[in-house]
Amino acid sequence: MAEPSTRPPASGHDKLMIGQSAAGIWLAHAVLILGILIVAFPIYYTFVASTHSLQTILRPPLPLLPGDRFVENYWEALFGGVGRIGGVPVGTLLLNTTIVALGIAVGKIIISILSAYAIVFFRFRGRMFFFWLIFITLMLPVEVRILPTYKVMVDLGLIDTYTGLIVPLIASATATLLFRQFFLTIPGELVEAARVDGAGPWRFFKDILLPLSRTNIAALFVILFIYGWTQYLWPLLVTNRNDMNTIVIALKKMISFADADTEWHLVMVTSMLAIVPPILVVVLMQRWFVRGLVETEK
Repeated sequence: MAEPSTRPPASGHDKLMIGQSAAGIWLAHAVLILGILIVAFPIYYTFVASTHSLQTILRPPLPLLPGDRFVENYWEALFGGVGRIGGVPVGTLLLNTTIVALGIAVGKIIISILSAYAIVFFRFRGRMFFFWLIFITLMLPVEVRILPTYKVMVDLGLIDTYTGLIVPLIASATATLLFRQFFLTIPGELVEAARVDGAGPWRFFKDILLPLSRTNIAALFVILFIYGWTQYLWPLLVTNRNDMNTIVIALKKMISFADADTEWHLVMVTSMLAIVPPILVVVLMQRWFVRGLVETEK
């Protein structure tokens, strides 16, 4: 039996020396706070501008404290309509963008997880050929595929539709690769046990693989939702009507070359509203997102 240690417990100073010096900790916190201020100040400044009138914004310098037009500006943008985009309210743009982002994220996850499931757990001729065919698409830039895809959308009459905005973007070689790598870590004994219990392919996928993949799905959902929310080039091509624009496209249309022609107070309101949904998704799914990234690396 080992004898108890006679060494006295480490003092606060010893613990500090084991980790990091006090000066290093203060410096790290100072750098972190400075970084937060640098990143957060433009967002704060945009919020301040969104609470002032257009005349106040056009007459510099802009105050550093919020104004008294918060309710009026946000109500006008959400429900009143913005002149430079045909009077379409920002609420409609947010709805369009939410549908597109959710459609892209969910569609990519469904297609990718089913593709990875077929490649890993089914044995058929050309299985690896199809996997590498999917993987090679990572080497093709969007600009190479954009013209033929647009031609297909025109021929099918999918311009200015949610289908045209979502379907061409739901294939994802990256998500397929990530799910494949995760499925390869599942022990063969689990597959054999499911087969012995009489679980068919669909039941094995639904009752075993999906619960095991929850954290990976959550991490991918956050990434893919933000990817869909910030899309610019494809929505710019396939939408001609202002009421089908996403919020990123509308922001670009709202800004004129002449300051006097731009409703800057509504632009600032739209900018603030555009960043709220992605922030909410990241904050609400932060725990799952981090767990998914850690487990994926394992």
